[in-house]
Amino acid sequence: MKLKTLSFLLLWSIPLLGLSQEWTPLFNGKNFNGWEKLGGNATYQINDNTITGISKMGTPNTFLATKKTYGDFILELDLKVDQGLNSGIQIRSLSTKDYNNYRVHGYQVEIDPSQRKWSGGLYDEARRGWLYPLSLNPKGAEAFRHGEWNHYRIEAIGNNIKVWVNGIQTAHIVDDMTDEGFIALQVHSIHDESLDGLTVSWRDIKIATKDVSTYQMSDDPQVPQVNYLKNQLTDLEKRKGWRLLWDGKSTDGWISAKADHFPKMGWEIKDGVLTVLESGGGEAEHGGDIVTVDNFRNFELSLEFKITEGANSGIKYFVDPSLNKGKGSAIGLEYQLLDNEKHPDAKMGIKGNRTLGSLYDLIPAHNLSEDSSYLRFKGVNEWNRARIKVVDGAVEHWLNGVKIVEYNRFTQIFVSLVNYSKYKVYPGFGQANEGKILLQDHGNQVSFRSIKIREF
Repeated sequence: MKLKTLSFLLLWSIPLLGLSQEWTPLFNGKNFNGWEKLGGNATYQINDNTITGISKMGTPNTFLATKKTYGDFILELDLKVDQGLNSGIQIRSLSTKDYNNYRVHGYQVEIDPSQRKWSGGLYDEARRGWLYPLSLNPKGAEAFRHGEWNHYRIEAIGNNIKVWVNGIQTAHIVDDMTDEGFIALQVHSIHDESLDGLTVSWRDIKIATKDVSTYQMSDDPQVPQVNYLKNQLTDLEKRKGWRLLWDGKSTDGWISAKADHFPKMGWEIKDGVLTVLESGGGEAEHGGDIVTVDNFRNFELSLEFKITEGANSGIKYFVDPSLNKGKGSAIGLEYQLLDNEKHPDAKMGIKGNRTLGSLYDLIPAHNLSEDSSYLRFKGVNEWNRARIKVVDGAVEHWLNGVKIVEYNRFTQIFVSLVNYSKYKVYPGFGQANEGKILLQDHGNQVSFRSIKIREF
């Protein structure tokens, strides 16, 4: 009896040893039972146990969607796409009357055979746009094989969504917007007749929904995690040295740029959002700029911002509040926040060096991650993500996962730019060993949240 009991205990101490994951086919290889077409009118065909979508002019995005919805799951499939045709796999997606009259929306795992190589990235269809472009993960960008079958693995477990392409991890986000929805195969709309009739194919589509946390793949430590939780840090971010620079509820850690306390007016904290209020467009004339109590040298700063129509503001770094004790804003290097379409400052300066994301009055923002002039700005009254990275002299500005400015503040080129700018009156401008971080009051309503930093 004792031997039997011991054997039983040993068995349950390693319950999954030798057991394989339980998979359920999503496609029976013969017909579209369990699937329905949503959105556009592109064609789907079945041949040799494979679903093939065929592009069609004059129709919006088309989706072949599961009738069943899924929350936590692991999805695996093989796919192949013709060069020139963009596509994707929808997960945790929805189609409801109250959202743009049944328009399909939700997370999309990208199929992108273009030169930018963002296959395996994560996009938010008809909502927030790119959540994880592969400008963040150059190694993952090389995983997709053109003209061949590619194996995708997608893990959606709790707030984590992770993607692997041909065994290489391509994306990892933490997000809580949607926790359940259908899975769908997209045929993207086309606007060029030469793309008419191109195909994307899927086969061996299977899903696991039982004990999925047990079968998670190990993360590649080189793959950045992107966190969309509001004013929260993930365990991984904490291990990598991130901390909240604003706690989402108080004024702790921040003071006026020209006083030893937080401004008594002009700023509002509500529902986890820090907002500088509209006051007519004057520079630091109402509540005034706010700065961190701490100084920073080598760091990575990340935050979300939302500008209103016609708004002007900025994120400054290496700020020395003593440089300007009179009227106007405190002095420092500035990541410009601006409505390029409606604010006149966008047309001032030299060659766009006062536009959104630019190093204000010095270096204009350009898309350095794609062969495109588009900056991936999500628009006014939408949340956008800014990132500033400083390692000694090397500085980068990022907007929504795309690098837009890169420079070295200790070079002669930088000094020459300063000498032809409004900052030429400040000796050694931008080359201080350390300084404060500033959020600007330029008299327009601009909101901030999820402000976090790590130091090197």
